Amino acid sequence: MMKTNILKIEEYLDKLFPSPKCELNYKKDYELLIAVMLSAQTTDKGVNKVTSILFSKYDTLEKLSKAPLDDIKQIIKPIGNYNKKALNVKEISKALIENFNSEVPKTHQELESMSGVGRKTANVVLGELFDIPSLAVDTHVMRVANRLKLVSSTNPLVIENKLKKSFKKENWNKLHKQLVLFGRYKCKAIKPACQDCEFQTFCKKEYIKKGS
Repeated sequence: MMKTNILKIEEYLDKLFPSPKCELNYKKDYELLIAVMLSAQTTDKGVNKVTSILFSKYDTLEKLSKAPLDDIKQIIKPIGNYNKKALNVKEISKALIENFNSEVPKTHQELESMSGVGRKTANVVLGELFDIPSLAVDTHVMRVANRLKLVSSTNPLVIENKLKKSFKKENWNKLHKQLVLFGRYKCKAIKPACQDCEFQTFCKKEYIKKGS
């Protein structure tokens, strides 16, 4: 990737999303952690619908940790894979209370020790809650990074490391959100809005045709 293209990417993303925001709704730190875990293979919009109910009904970690598993399943059922995710909700709540003094930890190792929390979730939490430079790779970031020839891989860790080498550390948190929003609203998996995109000169067209 030419340095000039990196600059074009930064400039255009800043133009489109000057102040990118996480689109998952949360009021408490642990709510974001749980929401990000729930967002795997589903949309933020869908997660927000179920968490508005879940976090209102069980409005503390203690209540959430003791909530009937079947009730959690029923509430989050619309987002899919609800059996495993419901169990993760309870396990994360218990772990935060028992192991972390009811506070969301600030390291990858501690975050990833909890049920259902992988590197992507940990990266989002570290960047969003604590402004620790992180670059989470989800399906949007993976798709956009490949289309823009920033990477040629579907391995999230390879993509993360490559992006970190290409962009300044102080921009990682903003870049992550910009790439997510760009992939969600413009560079979509199906029927991307290419007609007025400023990346057309170096976009990997064949990747678009595959709908990847």
